[in-house]
Amino acid sequence: MGESRTELLAWLNELLQINYTKVEQCGTGGAYCQIMDSIFGDVPMTRVKMNAKHEYEFIANFKILQNIFRQHKVEKPILVEKLVKCKMQDNLEFLQWAKRFWDTNYGGQGYDPVARRRGAPTDTPATIAPLAPSRGSGGNLHAGGSRQGGRTPVTGHRAGSTQPNEAVQNLQAQLRDMNIHLEGLEKERDFYFAKLRDIEILVQQQMDVLLSEEKDDVTLRDIQKILYSTEEGFEVPDALVDEEETF
Repeated sequence: MGESRTELLAWLNELLQINYTKVEQCGTGGAYCQIMDSIFGDVPMTRVKMNAKHEYEFIANFKILQNIFRQHKVEKPILVEKLVKCKMQDNLEFLQWAKRFWDTNYGGQGYDPVARRRGAPTDTPATIAPLAPSRGSGGNLHAGGSRQGGRTPVTGHRAGSTQPNEAVQNLQAQLRDMNIHLEGLEKERDFYFAKLRDIEILVQQQMDVLLSEEKDDVTLRDIQKILYSTEEGFEVPDALVDEEETF
């Protein structure tokens, strides 16, 4: 039987000099990468985002982990699509495996986790998995708990001259948070678009090879249909069509 959550977190925090309070925080992928670094010593920790907060950042961390597994021939499937959801059970099972792997393969050499990640911050939010704030009071719908009381002065508790300025500051703060969130969504969109583009090129290259050999592959054609299918009413922008025709 594997270690309990409390035991695993105590081991993880001591090994990596971090302050995780929930197993779900491992779903960002950063801790798993550094566990492997403590064993192999060659994980590119400068590319690992230990304080990742967006799913596309989690996926990038797991991509690094997959490369390390491939490089060292670690035959352990990484269910990225489940782990990045930061659910307790999925990450508990993977962390238990990581601990057993570490017990078997760690050579006892000295390891400085803070130096290896060059002092990068590790403040992954403990609420990232359950997203508990969404069930809180109505004030939590604002762009940050510390600003939810920003409406109080409008009731006349302070001098009227300060009310407009405070309201503007609250709106500006919300706008900044929305811009940060939008930037994250755009990066995530570009990340997945690049992957789909790689798949498209790979499929087309294989189709060209089959065509030259006068062969066919139903599966590849089905993949192409999925890639090129559009929803009803959707039209590809002219600029994008012109760009694709230049290839």
